[in-house]
Amino acid sequence: MSAVASGASPRAEFFGHPRGLGTLFFMEMWERFSYYGMRALLVLFMVDQVERGGLAFDDQTATAIYGIYTAAVFFVALPGGWIADRLLGAQRAVWFGGIVIMSGHFVLAIPGIAPFFLGLVLVVLGTGLLKPNVSAIVGELYDSSDERRDAGFTIFYMGINIGAAIGPIVCGWLARGSWHYGFAAAGVGMLVGLVQFRATRNYLGSAGLEPEHASAGSDMPRRAWAGIAVCLFVIAAFLAAGLTGTLTFDAVQLARGATYVIAGVGLLYFAYLFVLGGLTQAERKRVVVILALFLASAMFWSGFEQAGSSLNLFAERFTLREFGGFEIPTPWFQSLNPIFIIVLAPLYSMLWVALARRHMDPTSPVKFALGLMILGAGFAVMIGAAELVASGNQVLPTWLFFTYLLHTMGELALSPVGLSSVSKLAPRRFVGQMMGVWFLSMSLGSILAGLIAGEFDPNAIDEMPALYTQIVATTVGAGLILLACARVLKRLMGEQTEVATSVRS
Repeated sequence: MSAVASGASPRAEFFGHPRGLGTLFFMEMWERFSYYGMRALLVLFMVDQVERGGLAFDDQTATAIYGIYTAAVFFVALPGGWIADRLLGAQRAVWFGGIVIMSGHFVLAIPGIAPFFLGLVLVVLGTGLLKPNVSAIVGELYDSSDERRDAGFTIFYMGINIGAAIGPIVCGWLARGSWHYGFAAAGVGMLVGLVQFRATRNYLGSAGLEPEHASAGSDMPRRAWAGIAVCLFVIAAFLAAGLTGTLTFDAVQLARGATYVIAGVGLLYFAYLFVLGGLTQAERKRVVVILALFLASAMFWSGFEQAGSSLNLFAERFTLREFGGFEIPTPWFQSLNPIFIIVLAPLYSMLWVALARRHMDPTSPVKFALGLMILGAGFAVMIGAAELVASGNQVLPTWLFFTYLLHTMGELALSPVGLSSVSKLAPRRFVGQMMGVWFLSMSLGSILAGLIAGEFDPNAIDEMPALYTQIVATTVGAGLILLACARVLKRLMGEQTEVATSVRS
């Protein structure tokens, strides 16, 4: 019996699926609306002049803060999933996480340095509770043998991209009057998601209602909550110390330090697996493959996440956006990626299926290599745009259009197979932990992206073509190295089969 069948109404359906899928579809759609709507404004707000409502940060500081923020969003998914599994249950985690996210966006709508940083912290903490657990509930709506399961996830991920596409458009339009109107709009979006979640929550039945691994009769929950309270107190203390000037934080140095910490945690975990994990010879070989994909993933996201930082600033400063008296709001460019995903994801799925039928489906390392090289091709487009800017011209939006198109094509070649490959290659007893490590690669890539973006100096635009050339050389070079190692990695993978589903984080 499926989890939802023990709930309210087995007849209620959402496009032929359990009605609870609609509850989660709209919750995630509005959460992604709020996340990507705010994300599209973040760097632009930080570098804008104080008299125009901004914070007047320099580019390096703003992009470092952006990198720390996006890295933290991925990083807190690990404890967020653990809290749901052992303490709250996924439904409560999603509900409370949404409330914290909404509160963060409304705090961001208040002018001032203190509300800005407090708002960011709240959005990060709330996303850690909501993001990993809403997807987990989707899986619980179906029996393991339910043939609608994959189609259900496809519908769910469509909601993600619809929200990600609409958010920058709405928030970017309202931000023309004031940045804080845009932040408030993100909060309203999350509020709408919470209202519909509460109103239709009964359709979820028992899916995600209770913790999966609760320790009955032990004092573990009490100790866990005490530990969580201590962590929150430490976060609050550091935030208060920074805002009052008791401690001085250099965002760039903090980002660099966090890079070493995140990379160190990932590599130490792999070392632990090899030394103390009790792996068989076959498992060791497959973990080597996961390590290679981990590094490739981090490099990919370090380039891809330029979208919200350096490419966002390029759109603002160097792109011709006024046509016939109408000026395209800069945040609207952030909607291109999810729109491209909606259009291209079905085509990619059909491509992989068609190749698999002919026994020509590329292995995960080959797909990752293609993803990196296509990402590099997107930055190669930016070399031409940067050369025009360096010669004193503004460029047409088509340069960014094709850059984002290529980046999306690279994402669809790499991102969908990542989680699938890790789930299939990881030793069974370490699957959950390895999925967490996978998100760690995205966190590492995001914080590196902020540091890379900081290298683009608006006062040295003549250096811009060379910086894009370096990114092209790095990403394409890494893709070629991975492609050269593909046969070896395929042998290490053994007889593992691969299934890819088009997803978005």
